[in-house]
Amino acid sequence: MLGPVRFDTKIAVLLRDDLETWQRLNVTAFLCSGIAANPGLLGEPYADADGTPYLPMFRQPVLVFEGDKATLTAVHERAVRRGLPEAVFTAELFGTGHDEANRAAVAAVPGAGLDLVGLAVHGPRNAVDKVLKGATLHR
Repeated sequence: MLGPVRFDTKIAVLLRDDLETWQRLNVTAFLCSGIAANPGLLGEPYADADGTPYLPMFRQPVLVFEGDKATLTAVHERAVRRGLPEAVFTAELFGTGHDEANRAAVAAVPGAGLDLVGLAVHGPRNAVDKVLKGATLHR
């Protein structure tokens, strides 16, 4: 069995602390799909002992954090400044029904005015730690 691995990069999801449980789960799933768009983050496909194939997953853990609206705004601003790959989920996306409408809802608002309910970032461990300042691990 392999021992613990320390990764040079970090994947983090930050959720607004006032979301309902179903919203937290939904937002996390959507944000992770955005981060997974980077194929270098995915491992090899899985298979069970019967040979049934399964999709690959991230090569490293995903840490989930929470914070208030001001924390999300600050984290977003720092991530943009540092050029970290970021996925965003705004409050408006709870009222849309498909990908095109989602993109239109985000495109209609300047970055500084986004009503963020969640975001995900990936990057060098230290950079992600710095942009997440003020967020706490989800409980």
